[in-house]
Amino acid sequence: MVHSFIITGFLGVGKSSMLTNTIKNHFGDKKVAIVVNEFGEIGVDQNILKNVHSDVIEISEGCICCQMAEEFESGVIEILNKYNPDILFVETSGAAEPFPVFMSLQNLGLSVEGVICVCDVKNYDSYMHNPTAKYQVGGSNILVLNKTDLVSEDELEEAKKDIIAIKEEHDIKNILTGKKVFNNYFLHTSQQGIVGQDVFEGTYQIDEIVGLANEYHKHDHTSHDAIERKVAKVSDKIIFNDIDELLTSLPENIYRVKGMVKTEDVPTPLIVNYSFGNVSFEELGDYEGESILVFIGDDIDTGIATLSDKFSFLNIPKHSHTHWSPAPSSLLTLQ
Repeated sequence: MVHSFIITGFLGVGKSSMLTNTIKNHFGDKKVAIVVNEFGEIGVDQNILKNVHSDVIEISEGCICCQMAEEFESGVIEILNKYNPDILFVETSGAAEPFPVFMSLQNLGLSVEGVICVCDVKNYDSYMHNPTAKYQVGGSNILVLNKTDLVSEDELEEAKKDIIAIKEEHDIKNILTGKKVFNNYFLHTSQQGIVGQDVFEGTYQIDEIVGLANEYHKHDHTSHDAIERKVAKVSDKIIFNDIDELLTSLPENIYRVKGMVKTEDVPTPLIVNYSFGNVSFEELGDYEGESILVFIGDDIDTGIATLSDKFSFLNIPKHSHTHWSPAPSSLLTLQ
């Protein structure tokens, strides 16, 4: 399961600094691949990124989300086949909108964990009038307000209000249904492009999900920080539509769901990946373990309780430290 992130934002906001710091601080144990698009003939960012990871595909003289889309997809296929990374980062040009890149990665079967827009809170008012900058914000589901060390608390609060207003106005929608593509979004702050691990919560490999489930047998690891997670075990006595309906009924405070499930009407186990309103399934033919889902979001107990009210097969123990045990009337039981 290859996870991917798109890094977008206007010229000079600190995208490359955030990317280099992210890989150094949070993904030292992962195989990371980077695709860089530099608008123009000289790719300055390529030299920066080579200090972190030696394999960089740079597409010059164009924008990967329009004229160069075909070359972009072939480049991604090449790096996936050659290096088999755990995580792929795509840094778009400052003059590019991210959503076409998001669509290309989905078309290639990648799990897009987040579209991260880096915003310069010191200088945003000097460029945010630009339509591309507005749609970079609107086409993202993770907003990182960078350079907070250069502004006062009052200036930061003002920037938050302004950027949230731009997000709400330009939030990307499905042109056929009129519904938002991303049901919700995160808002983070950073200094010099340094962000916390919680920005990337949900980039679990299969063995890591199993490890989370085993940890929950011992004690409750639900976080009390901004982002929380809850591990669930799912009965095999369900059909695919049960999972599909569950994922399409998630409350807004649940942003991501990851896991592996077995259903009675699909011959192979499935990898489940739900991120910000988008859901995908992938066959997992050699998996023989239990069906597990990890729910991630804000105030996770409230969100799970909402699901429990709607779905009779969802059972929540009265005490958070209760060990999981099968219940005849329950298809989904939480730790």
